[in-house]
Amino acid sequence: MSDSIKKHAEMQEQPKYITDELIEERLIMKGFSEQDSHDPEHVMEAVCKHFDLTLTDSWDSNLDYYISEESTADGYTVYVATHDYNKISVSEDVYQEDYELKSLLVQAIVDADHSDAKIFVSDLDDNYGYVSDAINELYIELVELYTETITDELIDEGYIQVPDTSAVDLLNLLANND
Repeated sequence: MSDSIKKHAEMQEQPKYITDELIEERLIMKGFSEQDSHDPEHVMEAVCKHFDLTLTDSWDSNLDYYISEESTADGYTVYVATHDYNKISVSEDVYQEDYELKSLLVQAIVDADHSDAKIFVSDLDDNYGYVSDAINELYIELVELYTETITDELIDEGYIQVPDTSAVDLLNLLANND
């Protein structure tokens, strides 16, 4: 086939559009599907696999980060978040409330990215606390990252994005309303 015939044939092909279904298909191949996002075990595994880390509730003195619940001498609950459990700084590593633990865990995971890190979390099995909130936040960020990456890959493969006609539709509606 001559080059001009090939070029004409390519121009006559229907454009390949990037669709939500196509992106979801590619997300599934990467382990980040919408359906799997509702399974806490899958979400935990996907995040740990991506960041090359292990979350554990088994104590070891050689871990990369620690988050644990402790009690004061007078019976109050405090939370400790530190890189070195042998050198706890009360003003920097001890928290009265658990509301900061989610962001501390997210930061510890991001900081340890791809270094085969091991993080101790005493409340690892708490499916509705800061641990699941942190893992879910990271999962959502990873889905957004992979969606952007997949979109770029599809564009490189010759797909085009469906034009957003909502603004044009709104302008036409406004222009036609007297």
